Amino acid sequence: MQQPTPIIVHVSQEPVDSTTVADVLIGAIGLTGVMVLIAVVLGGLLGGILIKVKHRRARRSGDDSDIIHIVCGRSTVVGRGL
Repeated sequence: MQQPTPIIVHVSQEPVDSTTVADVLIGAIGLTGVMVLIAVVLGGLLGGILIKVKHRRARRSGDDSDIIHIVCGRSTVVGRGL
């Protein structure tokens, strides 16, 4: 009986550490946090821009019909927003 020739495997690099479930969850939570932070900042910027545009248009036209006026001491409330 003939002996089989041995198979020699040469590993050129050490194996990389395996990724655990905790690593994936931490990465996902971190990515979600960054996306939420970006959304809050962009939403605040867009809201600020819209408010400024509305105030500038109201100053130019002199029309304040969309603004709600509540006067203390009187029983009437004036405005289209109600």
